[in-house]
Amino acid sequence: MQEAIVAEGLVKTFGSVRALDGVDVSVPTGTVLGLLGPNGAGKTTCVRVLTTLLKPDSGRAVVAGHDVLKSPNAVRRSIGLSGQFAAVDEYLTGRENLRMVGELYQLSGKDAKRRATELLAQFDLSEAGDRPTKTYSGGMRRRLDLAAALVVRPPVMFMDEPTTGLDPRNRMALWRVIEELVAGGTTLMLTTQYLEEADHLAHDIAVVDHGKVIARGTADQLKAKVGGERVEVVVHDAERLTDATEMLGAFGKGEIGVVKLQRRITVPVTGGAKLLAEIIRELDSRGIEIDDIGLRRPTLDDVFISLTGHAAETDDGNTADPGDTDATGDSDTAGDGAEAPRGSTKAVKK
Repeated sequence: MQEAIVAEGLVKTFGSVRALDGVDVSVPTGTVLGLLGPNGAGKTTCVRVLTTLLKPDSGRAVVAGHDVLKSPNAVRRSIGLSGQFAAVDEYLTGRENLRMVGELYQLSGKDAKRRATELLAQFDLSEAGDRPTKTYSGGMRRRLDLAAALVVRPPVMFMDEPTTGLDPRNRMALWRVIEELVAGGTTLMLTTQYLEEADHLAHDIAVVDHGKVIARGTADQLKAKVGGERVEVVVHDAERLTDATEMLGAFGKGEIGVVKLQRRITVPVTGGAKLLAEIIRELDSRGIEIDDIGLRRPTLDDVFISLTGHAAETDDGNTADPGDTDATGDSDTAGDGAEAPRGSTKAVKK
């Protein structure tokens, strides 16, 4: 299958910070690659290099058949970008925002108007289309931002943490829109902190940490790296915690975790629901009363603790890649006379 996005050995530094440290990724045409990583891992910096908003210090990248350094304008004509923050004009209506983007892409007034109407309907914004976007909810702004990125039907899309901050209903609505895009042949690179989101949307996942791709595979393959399933038990009586731990050790396939204050025991297992039923029967036969029991797959933190040795957030509480703001000084250097892709207003020098 032809690759729509290829990056080889990408390196990008900001002072002493090595935001990208030899990143290699590829995305076959018509598929979704999820870039999964904690805050500050380098996901946004990678997207900005691939969308020509940043120049790499070294390495090579090709998007839609065009080299990002040699042919940046050709890349921009072939992509759509939805960044971490909705890039919409809050004083224009939703319809006016979409028409403006269409006209910036040199669509005729008639075509821009028609495309705006189509997109408002596709993203369930028709009723709000003639309201100023400052009256929109966060989820509505997110959908409008994504609609604007699709005005010219780009073959390659980049979405940088598109659902961060959305409530579950709006998140699932956006997932449905993304699924429709991919079903129509769009190639997508999606950055996210949520394993659930990558699991739902991505054909393949690349785990990024400290500017490097440290693992790649499907969601199931990544989960398998941390031991598959786990049984969690909350014991009713703290005095029976030791008894329950010893009993569960006979069923476990790895190190048992115990949180005494919560009376919670976690044990890696294989065997699924059948084994869970056996454990419940054994607890009952021993008279160990429980408040809760469940079988779960590994979480995002499980994956990251296994692969990186830390949870899915930075130690210093940082919430962005070094390239996330204009403060880097060169975060908007896309080349002289370059046309910024839609959704990149945050990277334009003031």
